[in-house]
Amino acid sequence: MTPSRGSLAAESAQPGKLFGQGVDLARVMKSHQDPSAASAMAREIRAMADRAVGANGGSTLARKPAHRVKFHWPPHPISYSFHVLASDWKGTAFFEAHGERFTVEVARTPHGVFGRCPELWNEDRGETEEAMLANLAASSEPLLSRQLEISRSIERTGRFVGHIRDLEPVDLVKLLYSENRDVSNEAKTEIEKHASSCVFFPALIEILNDRRHPNRRSAQWCVLDLFEDLVSFTSSTEDEAIAVKAMRDLLWDAQDDYARTIYKAGVVLGGHIPHVFGGPTLLECLHSPSRIGRRSAIHGLFHVVEWIPEMREQVVSDLKSISHSDSEPLLREFAALMADDIATGAFDHIQEPMFPDEP
Repeated sequence: MTPSRGSLAAESAQPGKLFGQGVDLARVMKSHQDPSAASAMAREIRAMADRAVGANGGSTLARKPAHRVKFHWPPHPISYSFHVLASDWKGTAFFEAHGERFTVEVARTPHGVFGRCPELWNEDRGETEEAMLANLAASSEPLLSRQLEISRSIERTGRFVGHIRDLEPVDLVKLLYSENRDVSNEAKTEIEKHASSCVFFPALIEILNDRRHPNRRSAQWCVLDLFEDLVSFTSSTEDEAIAVKAMRDLLWDAQDDYARTIYKAGVVLGGHIPHVFGGPTLLECLHSPSRIGRRSAIHGLFHVVEWIPEMREQVVSDLKSISHSDSEPLLREFAALMADDIATGAFDHIQEPMFPDEP
């Protein structure tokens, strides 16, 4: 086996295949430009959240997601390092994982027993065939786990052996909820490539408005990252206002800042859409019931003034006001220091505080 380093990319050595079926994404995108199809995607995301709540015993509490770990596949073929020849691969063996049986080509050399699994584009070695197979099964687990997680996220059975880029639009959106944040990131990248189709907008708003799915925070972070270029996803000023309201509501009732999602919302409002919508929205959110939302608003206003210097006087005045009135001592101090940074035209700002009881 001589694996290419192109894009098995992450899923398999079967380019353009999704559970054995090729998908013409350009055709699919065109078919979804019907507004009713985009609305149907949003309804399916809402229904998926309902199913997730049921599977979670009725709980709507958000989970704190793990950090993203970038996925690289295939690994460096170990046989290259030991100069195993093509003529050395004479044997055959098997290993089992997750209910599947995988064929392994075997080479016996003075340096040990080598095995390679063409289906998984992976190699390993051991002193014995048994040890090699155990090592190969273990080193294949990152790929297998990723493939199974993709299937779980799009609510299918079996192991995903296609490419994320070939998924239907609704499945790309579902992947934003994956527990594997690298999978979510890859789906986000594919959605970004098709932003101008406006296919995804209603479903992405559904994610921002989600208060039930346990994995909503990492999904919402992905949407906010996409909305740094909001105009690419919207077809009207009315849609932009809908997106801003969804971000405002995130700050307004935030119970946590898992995945730094609420922080990200403040950055998008203040640093990417400050004109017309962002600045006034963050000023309003200085008075949100959520201390986490207020913290994000304080930070976001620094970026508003970077883009709209004429708002400096109002922002400084409002920050000084809440530096006396906010119920949280840490936020009173944060607002006062931020007001000083903005008033003096500082190029950087005070770091936001973490609450002592914050997980």
